[in-house]
Amino acid sequence: MKKILVTDGMEKSGVEKLKNSGFEVVEQYFEPEELKEQVKHFDALIVRSATKVRQPIIDAALETGKLKLVIRGGVGVDNIDVEYAKMNGITVANTPNASSASVAELAIGHMFCLARYIHIANHTMRLGKWNKKNYEGIELAGKTLGLIGFGRIARETGKRALALGMKVVYTNRSGAHEGCSEYKYVTLDELLSISDFISLHIPGSKDKTPLIGEAQFAKMKDGVFIINTARGGVVCEDALVAALDSGKVAAAALDVFAEEPTKNERIYTHEKISLTPHIGASTLEAQERIGEEVVSIVLNHFRNN
Repeated sequence: MKKILVTDGMEKSGVEKLKNSGFEVVEQYFEPEELKEQVKHFDALIVRSATKVRQPIIDAALETGKLKLVIRGGVGVDNIDVEYAKMNGITVANTPNASSASVAELAIGHMFCLARYIHIANHTMRLGKWNKKNYEGIELAGKTLGLIGFGRIARETGKRALALGMKVVYTNRSGAHEGCSEYKYVTLDELLSISDFISLHIPGSKDKTPLIGEAQFAKMKDGVFIINTARGGVVCEDALVAALDSGKVAAAALDVFAEEPTKNERIYTHEKISLTPHIGASTLEAQERIGEEVVSIVLNHFRNN
């Protein structure tokens, strides 16, 4: 019987399907040192964002040679040393389709929060303050949304923004996409200079260098809004706080952070930041789809190998 370790949780129906298909499933999180011992006994490892599958973990698994499959329940695989795993005969997969709508809806939700001061008004109301005059917002209709990256989540975000009457531009490393005439492709510098809202949809870089730092903030419109539901490291948090304090950035929304849970007090106490604790894929529907996609990957892999 093939053994599967699920370290960061998985939707219950997916776990049951795996068990009913003849797999032994263990659901438990392990700290890195303990994981190095445990991983030796499993044929597949299913993780989310909390578990890091780095070279030492892979080396430990290679001692027995049992581990043949690592699945990231989600889109990004930057918490896995993918090339090293593949080099050593371990297949790495993710679930890129399952959470696109959920993350896109969160990005749009944060845009509404920033535009109408929902994040801070909710807090001050609970303190007994009636700051109505402080919260004159703006409408999203007619504003320009700039999407940095143009994968599945960005396109889902753009689709919803168009329905709200926004103009949508995008930039992407691979250039303009065919069949996306409703969106305008621009360079990064042009996007930074013309966007009222900027939403990031890119993976973190291998060297951990932020894409958006002091120089990029300087190129943006005064009073721009920043939304990051991608990876914490793509925006320099120190530069973001400085841009918020100067008024260059009107407000920001963050679902992801350089360190998670974040310990950056300047970030989590800043009244111009709308915060969520990395919940982009945390919907019932997304979790069900992730579970279904994980089950499909497992079954296809072990039936064909």
